Amino acid sequence: MTMRKLPKLAVTATLLLSAAFSGEVSASSIEVALFGEPPTLDPMLYTSDAASTIDQHIYETLYTFDSKWQVAPLLASALPTLSDGGKIVSIPLRTDPVFHNGSKMTADDVIASLKRWTRVSSRGKLAGDVIESITSPKPDLIEIKLKTPFAPLLPLLASNNAAAAVMPKALTETDQAVTEIIGTGPYKLLERKPAQYTRVVRFDEYKSPTGAPDGYAGERKVSIDEVRFIPVTNAATRVAGVISGQYAFAEVLPNESYAQLQSAKGVKPILVTPTSVTFMVLNTKGGQTANPKIRLAMQAAMNPADMLTAAFGDPKFFQVDGSIFGKGTLYYAPDQVKGYNAADTKKAAQLLKEAGYSGKPIRLLTSTQFDYFYKQTLVMKNNLEEAGFKVDVQVSDWASVMQKRTGENEWEGFIASHSFTPEPSLLTFMSPTYPGWWDTPEKRKALDEFNSEVDPNKRVERWKAVQSLLYEQASTLISGQFFALIAVSDKLQGSYPSPWASFWNVKLAD
Repeated sequence: MTMRKLPKLAVTATLLLSAAFSGEVSASSIEVALFGEPPTLDPMLYTSDAASTIDQHIYETLYTFDSKWQVAPLLASALPTLSDGGKIVSIPLRTDPVFHNGSKMTADDVIASLKRWTRVSSRGKLAGDVIESITSPKPDLIEIKLKTPFAPLLPLLASNNAAAAVMPKALTETDQAVTEIIGTGPYKLLERKPAQYTRVVRFDEYKSPTGAPDGYAGERKVSIDEVRFIPVTNAATRVAGVISGQYAFAEVLPNESYAQLQSAKGVKPILVTPTSVTFMVLNTKGGQTANPKIRLAMQAAMNPADMLTAAFGDPKFFQVDGSIFGKGTLYYAPDQVKGYNAADTKKAAQLLKEAGYSGKPIRLLTSTQFDYFYKQTLVMKNNLEEAGFKVDVQVSDWASVMQKRTGENEWEGFIASHSFTPEPSLLTFMSPTYPGWWDTPEKRKALDEFNSEVDPNKRVERWKAVQSLLYEQASTLISGQFFALIAVSDKLQGSYPSPWASFWNVKLAD
């Protein structure tokens, strides 16, 4: 099927889909093409980006992030005060927020929501391990008592992935997915048909935080009556739909479509910042990469520039940069990348000899479902073979890759990526339970020092030590940074190009 035929099909799909919507059509509405379908609209259970994008319109958290990715108040009325060496966190609450069921938010709702979050959310469990109690000394204040100072608490409370969303206390008793979707956000749920659409409409009783809009922080003004989030799993269909005008916004678009989007009328392509990071996770627990010199040899052989070029093509879509966090972010650390982009076959061969390499193949898991994973893996195979490795690339569907990588003796490496997160502790490969299982005494010490440091400036320095150690131990091999491509209709004014698209403080052109 050619791309020229797709716009016509997309218009036909629009008519069919519009006919499927039940209820009245709003005075102003937009359709948003998402990469996939959220598993649920429970804001706590998953780190699904599709769920997070929708849920942030329905639910709110105590804190959020401004345009500089600093924590800012949302349902809280101010930043917290710390006492007892950082072990008591006092959070003042706004008294005006209203739930979609008409009830006012109280401290009891907040406490119950946070306790559920620590039980059911992957993010919340990180905080739950260090939380001793959550109480309310007075109606407009909650107090979180920690076992030890824990600096990631605020970013965790601000995250919209597996979020610490506030909901009515009565809905927090279940650890299963909530069935009543009720928050304090600028939109409320109207209708959801899984695999078809999710409709949210303006909440007329919404109480916005104050201040100038700044990233996700500040005033949230709603000008669009209805947003329809539609899962569109085929990338070409997302491209065709945004060009035809069916979608006001489309995400996760292929780089090959950039020129077509740029030349199309009424739509503009945007490269989202901050960047995402792509990398090869190495098995530090089993297989041949349990030997650190094997890992260092792989790091020396790796040619990130070639890998990124194969994966993303035009240099405007990527950056050959070994920092885990990209330029312009708080934790950008370009100097703590010793060993990055060496592409040194001789050094790799020498390390391989010192490691006592037996010639047994290095097993690399990959899937063609993620083209940029697969292409990087093939380049890495060539890099390793030039250094004297034998390599076995095992291709399967991504679900099988995820299953196989749980076996500690089944593989040596796999390519993956991580969308931007404002808090380093949330990086998957930092967890000792994530496949790869990086968990040395040095790593635990460095990460504990980072997590217990409450001074923001000192935290930056602590993070540099963690990143340096990752390179020294070659637990994860960073390829570099890349940009996500989205497209926005010219009719949608004020759209903020961020990792999770938001549709407050935007309007449709007259």
